[in-house]
Amino acid sequence: MSDKLNISITKTAQSRLADIDFNNLPFGKTFSDHMFIADYSDGTWKDFRIVPYGEIGFSPAISALHYGQAFFEGIKAYKHADGNVSIFRPDKNAERFNLSAQRLCMPELPVDIFLKSLETLVDLDRDWVPSKANHSLYIRPFMFATDPFLGVTPSATYKYIVLTGPVGPYFSKNLKVKVETFYSRASDGGFGFAKAAGNYGGSMLPAMKATQEGFDQLIWTDSKEHAYVEELGAANIMFMMDGKLITPSTRDTILKGVTRDTVLTLAKGWNIPIEERRISVAEIIKGIKEGRITDAFGVGTAATIAHIAEIGHEGELYTLPDPAKRIFSNRVLDTLNELRYGRSADEHGWNFAVRSESSKD
Repeated sequence: MSDKLNISITKTAQSRLADIDFNNLPFGKTFSDHMFIADYSDGTWKDFRIVPYGEIGFSPAISALHYGQAFFEGIKAYKHADGNVSIFRPDKNAERFNLSAQRLCMPELPVDIFLKSLETLVDLDRDWVPSKANHSLYIRPFMFATDPFLGVTPSATYKYIVLTGPVGPYFSKNLKVKVETFYSRASDGGFGFAKAAGNYGGSMLPAMKATQEGFDQLIWTDSKEHAYVEELGAANIMFMMDGKLITPSTRDTILKGVTRDTVLTLAKGWNIPIEERRISVAEIIKGIKEGRITDAFGVGTAATIAHIAEIGHEGELYTLPDPAKRIFSNRVLDTLNELRYGRSADEHGWNFAVRSESSKD
């Protein structure tokens, strides 16, 4: 990665760090002192800058607000026992960032700019990275269209911004989830594989309805028959059945999760049989009834591993084995924690070290 990217840095006059209660960090509500911004116009990315976190001005006619050209990524940085900081697999997020851009007819961002923006921003605010167990610095890169034009056509100008903020665990309990049989998250030929803002906007009503029924999350199913499992809320989903790790194969309705790829890579290294394929709801219900499913969990950047304790389907509630006694998902979680916090060897080269400015001289 090149160090030649010219990034202007304007530091905050007064850090808010001393005002933050690191023992109480609701996810996504606390933001670090600075943010990265870049602009796209005339076919190129320009004006790379880090400024104090705060409001930005724009026209109420910008096309992102009217036609939905907006998407994001989610990444985490971790503090090691020796004080060093690393970002987990940002190269994979850079790859997916550009897949989202392609699908939404938006400009790609060169990988070196993506990585450099993250590294420089996290380095500047490295004191915001929590050292507490199961805590991290959440990183939110996003892009949106900025043409002040009310016409259904791709914008010619865009902003790329990166925010960061310290976070604790996303879920504080095991999940009670419902199989969705009416609403759809994505459809064939759509953009379910992209981290488009519209995907999440469309999921809110069915998720709210599920919450009102006493569930924590939804298991999304295919839009044609609602017969096949696709995702768990905003995460990928996995099951251990008959000693095999099974997960829906990725397609244009399913996000290619970085955590998903990580878990599959670990499983392969442990010689655990893996099946990436279409999984029917009927197969899962039958597997639970017969005791053949020993583990079920969501995998994603925010939650890492989210244990599923109960699954509701068509008025029936099915209970899965005790999450505390599950072997595979707990092994994965322990392995990832040891790796991301720098307590074990990084055999796959997944930890992207954030170098301090002094070490780059």
